[in-house]
Amino acid sequence: MPLPQAPLLRNLLRFCLAGIAGAAISTAQAASSAGSADTAAPARASIKAAALYQQHCAACHGEQRLGAMGPALLPESLSRLRKPEALRVIRDGRAATQMMGYAEQLKPEEIAALADWIYTPVTPAPTWTDADIQASRIETAGWRSWPATPQWKADPMNLFVVVEAGDHHISLLDGDKLEVIHRFPSRFALHGGPKFTLDGRYVFFGSRDGWITKLDLWNLKTVAEVRAGINMRNIAVSGDGQWVMAANYLPHTVVLFDAELKHQRTYPAQLLDGSKSSRASAVYDAEPRKSFVVALKDIPELWEISYDPKAPPIYDGLVHDYKMGEAIAKPGFLGVRRTPLEEPLDDFFFSQDYAYALGASRPHADGTPSGQVVNLDVRRKIATLPIAGMPHLGSGITFDHGGTRVLASPNLQDGVISVIDMKTWKLVKDIATPGPGFFMRSHENTPYAWTDSMMAPKAKHIMTIIDKRTLQPVADVKGEPGKTLAHIEFDKDGRHALASLWEDDGALIVYDAATFKEVKRLPMKKPVGKYNVFNKITRSEGTSH
Repeated sequence: MPLPQAPLLRNLLRFCLAGIAGAAISTAQAASSAGSADTAAPARASIKAAALYQQHCAACHGEQRLGAMGPALLPESLSRLRKPEALRVIRDGRAATQMMGYAEQLKPEEIAALADWIYTPVTPAPTWTDADIQASRIETAGWRSWPATPQWKADPMNLFVVVEAGDHHISLLDGDKLEVIHRFPSRFALHGGPKFTLDGRYVFFGSRDGWITKLDLWNLKTVAEVRAGINMRNIAVSGDGQWVMAANYLPHTVVLFDAELKHQRTYPAQLLDGSKSSRASAVYDAEPRKSFVVALKDIPELWEISYDPKAPPIYDGLVHDYKMGEAIAKPGFLGVRRTPLEEPLDDFFFSQDYAYALGASRPHADGTPSGQVVNLDVRRKIATLPIAGMPHLGSGITFDHGGTRVLASPNLQDGVISVIDMKTWKLVKDIATPGPGFFMRSHENTPYAWTDSMMAPKAKHIMTIIDKRTLQPVADVKGEPGKTLAHIEFDKDGRHALASLWEDDGALIVYDAATFKEVKRLPMKKPVGKYNVFNKITRSEGTSH
């Protein structure tokens, strides 16, 4: 994001000085924690790596690798950066960032030791308190006086926000002219998709290392930033634009902010009696219900947190008769309403009316899939999803077929799209694809759904187009063999479909949604996702919510 001046520098300086001065954790202690996690390397090498880290890296990445001017360097936050790439970055630096290369200062074996070091766990596990959250907040002075109209000429409803992971930037794309309006630097490893306010003016981004950024698209400036945690899964923004919620892997918390990213409340992600805690695996806004819904990765519960001031009270546990006042009620507004499940959920998807949450978790030990349908009103599981492998429900779509509403979901393990009747919860059809994929998209104004096969090494360049009327594949769109073609998104009218050539020297490829022919190609640095303002705020059936 465009960097706020004095406030940002003060906070970064504070973090950097804290990292340097925080040598209370000795190199020997740090080496001990690494030694237990990396048995392949001699203990002496681990000690050397710890010392090298303190000398060359701590000022920007923090004493405990929690991040400061640079991103957090923890196994949890580096899951999307493979070690060979991390080694290259340490050696050569990273373009368009302040990350310099150390090829001239360090020997190859020292660079390799550092690369191993940052993938070892920190012991004891780092913490991130409410005080840390509040101290991390950065606000751009004078943002309330910025013009209340777009400072560029384009349809504000037909904009695309494109995340470029290659050099950690965001491109703002005019969906009519198919031209880039502006390009912003971003935080490291954005994840979970941006979230927009209903007028399309503000967009919120979440990063793997816990930062939330609020950006004013009309003025092309950052409003505020705050760090919600150390390793964050995703964020959600309330339908009224008043609340922002973050789901953390580390620490085990769900954190609530107001629209200005001021900390309001932290919810420990744990059982009611506190006997077990969990990573928060996903949070989504259920706007028709005026609530956030949260999945817990290690605890079999689904949470609903209402932001409706008139929300009914919450009764934890069994109550014979609510009207008799036989239990102590908790406030429904911003309280946790728990739904017990048979199994935890990795991710989930809403029915179009938001009455149901359709969730999945990783397959059982015997390989059988795990999926369930949860009625959010009666607060219990009502059906088992008839799915194969590991569906990516967060990228599922819904549409009308044969007089009923169906869900179609890609699969991370198998080359198949599962189509499920959302009245009977029975399988309608499995549609074969060239290989397992991650994303599926459509639009109300097109009879076609597009899905990738990006998880298949030999088919990752193939995009399959499925006729929603017949549930039959009708065409393949092929990129360059060996290069990933993924993540389709439509413009607001459904006339164009935009795909990512998911490479460092990649591109945003625009297709005619009716003819499947390439219209335009815009060079970009590993564009991982693109999000249309109108489709997102209207909760289009063809895109993720």
